[in-house]
Amino acid sequence: MSQKINRIAVIGAGTMGAGIAGLCAAKGREVVLLDMTEEQARKGVERLTQGRRPAITEEMANSITTGSLQDQLSLVADCDWICEAVVEDLGIKRDLFARLEEVRKDGSILSTNTSGIPLRDIYKDMPERLQQDIAVTHFFNPVHIMKLVELVPGSKTSSQTTRRLADFLDNTLEKGTVYAKDTVNFIGNRIGCFWMLAGLHKAADSGLSVETVDALMSKPIGLPATGLYGLIDLIGLDVMDFVAKNLSANLPSNDPGRSFLTLPQTEAQMLSDGQLGRKSGGGFYKMVKGDDGEKSMEVFDLTNKAWRPMIKAQLETSHTDISQLMYNDDAESKFTCELMGTTLQYASALVPEISDDIVNIDRAMKWGFNWDKGPFELMDSIEPVKFAEMLKTRGVQVDGILKVLIDSNNTSFYQADGSEFLGTDGKYHKVPA
Repeated sequence: MSQKINRIAVIGAGTMGAGIAGLCAAKGREVVLLDMTEEQARKGVERLTQGRRPAITEEMANSITTGSLQDQLSLVADCDWICEAVVEDLGIKRDLFARLEEVRKDGSILSTNTSGIPLRDIYKDMPERLQQDIAVTHFFNPVHIMKLVELVPGSKTSSQTTRRLADFLDNTLEKGTVYAKDTVNFIGNRIGCFWMLAGLHKAADSGLSVETVDALMSKPIGLPATGLYGLIDLIGLDVMDFVAKNLSANLPSNDPGRSFLTLPQTEAQMLSDGQLGRKSGGGFYKMVKGDDGEKSMEVFDLTNKAWRPMIKAQLETSHTDISQLMYNDDAESKFTCELMGTTLQYASALVPEISDDIVNIDRAMKWGFNWDKGPFELMDSIEPVKFAEMLKTRGVQVDGILKVLIDSNNTSFYQADGSEFLGTDGKYHKVPA
């Protein structure tokens, strides 16, 4: 039986499913793309070839065979990997996997692109063969650009299945694979959504302007230029509210993230008013055109609840470097310390719950959220021991891998020019390729 993944089926031709199908086709693989109707599948492929920067060429698109789940499900029978990317509904996913199990060949791999449904709930009471061959392959959008894929095996997933998927993701699709556990939102979204939701609350309490918050939560920290509010505008307040509701249903009862699962009052009103972000024409920012045809940016003032011209934030020199910013005593530093300190401690406490090591967490945040440094690399840049002492003075319990570092009398999470990382055993290990 061949171990190579040569022929792929993708179920669901939405943005994610079509993106996965397009990437596989771009890497020279034959692809089957199925949706409720063949027309929907065909439109998914057409979207990939359109726009100023199409994801694939027309020639690549010719490698994708489209069809409907009703009439062409048998096309998956000779596929080596079947990737499900349908709506986030447990019942729909379970019904689909039951149908796929009836037609797929021995040795084929099944995966789900879910971001919010536990894998164990999807395969519960399913046949043993399926449980050995199933995993989560959580891609990030846009698929042809974002490097990260989170690979999550189930409790009975064979090591051979995991190895084959990882090899294909890394070496054929040229992705950055991180190994996550079957926990809510896996790694990237667990920490990234905590940062965003906590950020909305802590920014509301800071008294800082939208522009200042975004200036702080970008270059000084090594985060994308969108900052906090700009990123949420890109994602959409409605999506953030959906994420918060999913977290509310699935987070452990003692998880610190539970403090931030309701939108602040102003943001809740924005959501109710349909002021969602870029998709609605404006959220925290909006582009306006004057009578003279000139375009300018406006900002929604969260204090006055009114739009005003955007004022570019000018940060002081001490606010442009996280190693200084985290430990100053002004409003900008206090906000940064509150948000980043809480987020870094949260990441620390999640080892080994969401990942066995810090390397996968750092890679997830860099490859999935475009952070220059992952949480533990960031802590190294602000001196972990000093950071831990600062947390203690604020009455915050030092937990997780940060506590391991302190208790083992180490001073950094990485050493030997980043080639070794601190493990949960308090010892250093070689960073995997």
